[in-house]
Amino acid sequence: MGREADVLFGPARVAVFVDGCFWHGCPEHATWPRNNAVFWREKIEKDRARDSDTDARLAEAGWASVQVWEHENAAEAAERIVALVRERRGA
Repeated sequence: MGREADVLFGPARVAVFVDGCFWHGCPEHATWPRNNAVFWREKIEKDRARDSDTDARLAEAGWASVQVWEHENAAEAAERIVALVRERRGA
């Protein structure tokens, strides 16, 4: 698949990924290093493409993918995940 989920909710088919802002190119906090700039841009863009591919493959298999950024409030992220798991389990 490309990458492994950090947390899985099997019965609900929800995969949770906790992503670092730098490594995954956060739209709010991504930075582009000046040193070795081409290397880092290519690496981060490759990570983003891999993430999108993983999300698409999961969706094709009937899974929902949740991305939690490192800067997100943990309680708010947990609430978002719980709501999705409950929705998908019909609770």
